[in-house]
Amino acid sequence: MTARPRTDAELAAEPAAYWTKIAYEALIAFIRARQAELGFTQPGYWLLRHLSEHDLSADGHGMTLAELRQAMITYLRPEDDLAAEAETLLERGWLTRDGDGRLWITEAGEEARATLKRHAPAIRDRVHQGISDADYVTTVKVLQRMIRNTGGAVG
Repeated sequence: MTARPRTDAELAAEPAAYWTKIAYEALIAFIRARQAELGFTQPGYWLLRHLSEHDLSADGHGMTLAELRQAMITYLRPEDDLAAEAETLLERGWLTRDGDGRLWITEAGEEARATLKRHAPAIRDRVHQGISDADYVTTVKVLQRMIRNTGGAVG
């Protein structure tokens, strides 16, 4: 038995928090699955990005796990284990660790980061399939307004 499509009035009455949670979980699962197909994890990619002077690092200097965790606090998930991720990247030769416990990206790690970055547009295209940029922008603006309406900060 197929559920009948909801009317616009019925959809307007549905809780936004329900749909944002469902969307978040589906998007994260999809992105992580695509990255896994490429031999990466999302948290591992974030480590590489935060250590790369060609990406999120302002200066390319090494960082401790605590510093990296703090830099990623707004998007790390409870199941993300940065210590385990770092060990994997150390074993692959994508990171090194100095005597002070700072992690540094290697040339091989930079190449790996750049490889995954080249795949990001295709992942985004799949997520945005059938959605115009105008509709996407409207959606983001509506979500930002809901955040502000509930006392949240929009960055």
